Amino acid sequence: MPEAQLGRATSGEAAVRGLMIAALGFVIITLADVAVKYALPVIGVSGALIWRGLAGSIAIVLMTRGRGIRPRNTKLLLGRSALHCAVAVLWYIVWMSGYGLADSYAIAAFSPVLMTLLAIPMLGERVGWRRWTSCGVGFLGVMVMLQPGGDLWRWDTVLLLVAVCGMAVSRIWTRTLADTDTPQAIAFWLMLMHLPFGLMALPVSALWPPSGQPDLVPSFSMFLLLCFFGASNAIAHMLFSRGYALASVATLAPLEYTPLLWGLVLGYVVFGEVPAWSTLGGAAIVIAAGIYNLHRERVRRAEERARRAAQA
Repeated sequence: MPEAQLGRATSGEAAVRGLMIAALGFVIITLADVAVKYALPVIGVSGALIWRGLAGSIAIVLMTRGRGIRPRNTKLLLGRSALHCAVAVLWYIVWMSGYGLADSYAIAAFSPVLMTLLAIPMLGERVGWRRWTSCGVGFLGVMVMLQPGGDLWRWDTVLLLVAVCGMAVSRIWTRTLADTDTPQAIAFWLMLMHLPFGLMALPVSALWPPSGQPDLVPSFSMFLLLCFFGASNAIAHMLFSRGYALASVATLAPLEYTPLLWGLVLGYVVFGEVPAWSTLGGAAIVIAAGIYNLHRERVRRAEERARRAAQA
């Protein structure tokens, strides 16, 4: 049985483990994003979906030998998978339009605020004033990045904001599914759902050039990159599912800021992207908010241990 039950606060020790697992997942998913952003001009949006679904689902079957992938909460599992695929389509279209990696992560920093708000009615979670403050500070950082007339004030930012709203709901549903389904089941059906979405996107790719005319049989080096892309996505989503089983949404929400760090570095090294000063300033604010929340979780863990020692 999962350690985290729906609507209940997890222990400080379990929450810290959840934070560490989810943090590793964000590192891996960032590397996967770099891989697909590099490959998108070749394979297009539909190709990215197909390769993610194919390589990701095969990787999970190989890693788990097919154990634990049977769905339990089938309706929610498939609904969450479809929503996440729709979010992926928007992200890929935005990246095809030339949006920078770090810039897109900067917009995604709005997700923790939405997650904190949605966790109250959807999960019955309690959010203390310190977490409210950290998310509020993070939101102010996003506003710094979205100043009118700035580099991020563009049409595809609207698509990203829609995608971020869907991503926040998807995270909430991940927390719900963690009470009924295994991490490998949640990740497997998500990966598999990308295949029909990719096939449906093929006609769009032919009719709308910005979405990318796909080359579904790329070179050998691109093939290896796409295998890494799919497998790393699968691993990351299994880690996310486990992390959300151990820690509350409010606790993990500030980790959504961490890809900003990796995106700034990898965006410059791989793509030569240099974000605007407003993006960097806003990123510094939201990262500080996330670090503070991690500090609060460590304090909670220390206080819990002290209470246990006093009762012993």
